[in-house]
Amino acid sequence: MLNKLPNFNAARIIVIGDVMIDRYWSGQAARISPEAPVPVVKVKTIEDRIGGAGNVALNIAKLGGKVTLIGVVGDDADGKVLKDLLEAEGVDCEFVVEPAIRSICKLRVMAQHQQLIRIDFEETPIQFDRSTIRVALEKHLQNHNVVVFSDYGKGTLADVSSYISLAKQSGAKVLVDPKRLDYESYSQADLITPNLSELKAVVGASETEEQLIAKGQALLDHHKIDTLLLTRGEAGMTLIQRDQVHSLPAQAKDVFDVTGAGDTVIAVMALGVSVDLPLQEAMYLANLSGGIVVGKLGTSTVSPHELAQAMHSTRDTVYGVVNEDDLLGLFTKAKAQNEKIIMTNGCFDLLHAGHVAYLQQARALGDRLCVAVNSDASVKILKGNSRPINKLAERMTVLAALACVDWVVPFEEETPERIYTKLLPNVLVKGGDYTADQVVGGEAVINAGGEVKILQFVEGQSTTSMIDKAKGAL
Repeated sequence: MLNKLPNFNAARIIVIGDVMIDRYWSGQAARISPEAPVPVVKVKTIEDRIGGAGNVALNIAKLGGKVTLIGVVGDDADGKVLKDLLEAEGVDCEFVVEPAIRSICKLRVMAQHQQLIRIDFEETPIQFDRSTIRVALEKHLQNHNVVVFSDYGKGTLADVSSYISLAKQSGAKVLVDPKRLDYESYSQADLITPNLSELKAVVGASETEEQLIAKGQALLDHHKIDTLLLTRGEAGMTLIQRDQVHSLPAQAKDVFDVTGAGDTVIAVMALGVSVDLPLQEAMYLANLSGGIVVGKLGTSTVSPHELAQAMHSTRDTVYGVVNEDDLLGLFTKAKAQNEKIIMTNGCFDLLHAGHVAYLQQARALGDRLCVAVNSDASVKILKGNSRPINKLAERMTVLAALACVDWVVPFEEETPERIYTKLLPNVLVKGGDYTADQVVGGEAVINAGGEVKILQFVEGQSTTSMIDKAKGAL
């Protein structure tokens, strides 16, 4: 799994779809109208935000990608506002301007941060010369390697199947945020991103998770689509392919407004595909990003700082001293996210530079490092009645403070064989002059598909020498 945010500056993406303005009138509602039983809002602020396909493009630009947006607007003030807002954020706008239509605007009246009503200004489906979209797409394909079709059902993508064919012929990857029920229009796409209700509207209800997955895979086969990323709200995401399935739990701590979350998800997936990230890693970032934007009001974007911070916090929320049962659940979750878990053990009575170097080397072998620590009683058996110098709780606290250590767990036995057999890390690490077959618990780990690694301790560093040195100084 990713340890740092990728550089998306090399991403080159075209977004095609329905563009619109999300307008917010916000103020206070302190009384009820005498004319009707409705609140009276005294408007304090008016804010225009970019919505629809424009929000997809904006999310890409905010994370550093180069993006060209193709859409249809009217020859009116809202069309000009939309273009000005996008170009100010670095989005290259290739708009078809149609004097006969009005630009789409969704007006939301807000009071005390609550939406009271939404008023839509639109004439849909949009009527325009559809060949203009094809011409714009042909113009830009040679300089982009991913095309995103953001279909809000307003008419811009009425001929989406022909646009997909054109993009595929150029060698570009195609991602679709679908709205229509006929997925034949999206045939040959590389990835589609329906939410759960959208997918159920196409394939029907499912009684079990297995049945839902099977229907999703059948949909991919029937329409020759490679991958389906199912967004499931508070249940997270599921990446469905013909031969494998991967799921992630939702990352949102507080859901404030789900408006535009799907735009953010497909934008981050497109960035990942454009810079050749594995799909599971792109999904991981998209899942984090979706969790960020639902905590904001209205259509929103994610900044590189926010996403990097979220990547870090997924570690911070699940690290430290844990018990075995909780640790088993953390292992299961980490493995589901394809994280490589490293595990080692020891007394760690007086932590020294040799210990730290050893643990840093161990952590470098994978994504997570778990340290199993001997109880006070087992240390006494191994080291004699004068040990340990520091109690178990103190030893674990110091270990948990190391940046390279994710989890610390105690064990009571003289050897860690039982806990290794129970937890089955991907890599079991031991320091010293051992061979893999001599490491306690190694056989169980290897039989489960893992491996054993032997690391050398730093010469001249030991707890015993530290104790002897301290005694000599007294």
